[in-house]
Amino acid sequence: MSAPQSRAEVPYGAFDRLLHRVAFAYPGTQLALSDIEDRLYRARIDPNATRRPVFITSLPRAGTTILLEVLSTLPEFSSATYRQMPFTMLPLLWGSITAGLRRESRLTERAHGDGLMVSFDSAEAFEEVVWMAFWRSHYAADHIQTWAADEVDPEFVEFFRAYICKVVAAGGGRRYLSKNNADIARLGLLARHFPDARIVIPIRDPWRQAASLLRQHLRFLDLHAREPFTRRYMEDIGHFEFGEAHRPIAFNGAWRDPSGATEPEYWLRYWADAYEYVLTEAGRQAIFVDHDAMSADPEPHLAALAAALDVASPGALVATAPRFHTQPPVERPDVPPALAARIAETHAALLARCLGPARPTGTGRKEAAA
Repeated sequence: MSAPQSRAEVPYGAFDRLLHRVAFAYPGTQLALSDIEDRLYRARIDPNATRRPVFITSLPRAGTTILLEVLSTLPEFSSATYRQMPFTMLPLLWGSITAGLRRESRLTERAHGDGLMVSFDSAEAFEEVVWMAFWRSHYAADHIQTWAADEVDPEFVEFFRAYICKVVAAGGGRRYLSKNNADIARLGLLARHFPDARIVIPIRDPWRQAASLLRQHLRFLDLHAREPFTRRYMEDIGHFEFGEAHRPIAFNGAWRDPSGATEPEYWLRYWADAYEYVLTEAGRQAIFVDHDAMSADPEPHLAALAAALDVASPGALVATAPRFHTQPPVERPDVPPALAARIAETHAALLARCLGPARPTGTGRKEAAA
């Protein structure tokens, strides 16, 4: 294996792995240190930083990462970054401790092998660590339970809001931005805790997305067999999407047997389960985005998204259009006609709720996000 491959697939060296094990050995340690962080950095923590957050979520391979990347280029947003690993709950304290030891930020292809390049300063989703610390009962050995909108833990709410404020302070912006695929399982609860939030849900062609999900699952099965630490890394940060770490979300109380995840039909049924659930759970704060339409004609769709999110510099978001590229069609596997019809019906319902392209005047369709 060449050095670039090794760096992309296995993000840590020997010392980094040891530090990772220390950081995640006892979840309560980071929680306790967070109280110290609150006191040390009280002057930098603005409680108003929880206003108008943006949460990006969908099943993986729907275009969540590219949306995170382009939105994170706007100075008003702050996100967690790879530099906050492995003490993800301590964005200010760990940043201060490591300030003099910062490694050069070099772009490398991420482990998914999908051409997306990341560096230590790239935005990434680490907030799932907080959810796991407070909601252990939702994470079973073979599945993840969804959250009800009235399932409230005041201690979690206080901690999560403080965490958001610290991420914003560390990033220097004014608004919190996250991409967390698992948030698809708690749409109602997020809306309850953050009534002024926007929840961006990209929608991708289901056949193309399911094919990509299968490819990634097979890729990570191979990677986890060769490099067991990568499985631990994914599980510690709450990435249960693929490989030996895969734990399906139990949409509507049922879940798929992960042993079938090496077949296309598994992912197509999982897709249908997930987005039928989303259609019932997503409320007025949800902004559905047609990822395929945005990739084919990004500028008007980015302008509409900028308006829906009320960003300070809509032109800067539209300027990221060259980062989007159309994808070739995929061959559809043979599936039962009833499943194909279910997928088509669900996809049509999702597209009907998607944000349309901006009008020629450049104004976005804000009513679509209302």
